[in-house]
Amino acid sequence: MNKFEIAAVIDHTVLGPETSREDVRRVCEEADEYGFATVCIDPTFVSPASRLLDGSDSGVATVIGFPHGANKPGTKGFEAQLAVEDGADELDTVVNISALLDKDYRTVGRDVEAVTEVAENSPREVIVKVILETAALDDEAKRAGSVIAQASGADFVKTSTGFGPGGATIEDVELLRSLVSDDIGVKAAGGIRDYETAKAMIEAGATRIGASSGVEIVEGAPDE
Repeated sequence: MNKFEIAAVIDHTVLGPETSREDVRRVCEEADEYGFATVCIDPTFVSPASRLLDGSDSGVATVIGFPHGANKPGTKGFEAQLAVEDGADELDTVVNISALLDKDYRTVGRDVEAVTEVAENSPREVIVKVILETAALDDEAKRAGSVIAQASGADFVKTSTGFGPGGATIEDVELLRSLVSDDIGVKAAGGIRDYETAKAMIEAGATRIGASSGVEIVEGAPDE
């Protein structure tokens, strides 16, 4: 993959309590320069990021129920609605991890649907990605989470928040890819810091990469 191709599948990310407005401005400028798919930022920064990227080919992604997924569905739905109103194009929502581990699949589905319903009712296209936090799950839970995410209307399943016990692995990307239809994307996130790792994730089946090292990844790619 060349620089342009790899940039087009990266969510250029800055998340966390220390994030400043200047950090958000920087990633937005880098997204516009390099052609990243989106910037992925905390909900409080969606509105200014949307203004900064107005007219750009890069979109604005934000996180819902982040990073633990322990919010009630109504809270996630309200958070998603506010994010869409502020201009978010994509919503990365953390699954209810404890419900998934407890095999309370009805709760897991309702949790995801609270966000997908907001996207479906939006007057513009809004993409929903479901973060499974794969490092905290066994394979049975990964399978159940992937199936529920697709059945609940999600557009992507995603490996990790980047704040959990581990990040993306080739094995997990391959597993998630095998569990969802071709209509559903797979986002690999967590610990992806260079071009070779990002390329390996894509070869394993990832269709989107989440990384705070987007610039480093692209600079490591071939020009053509």
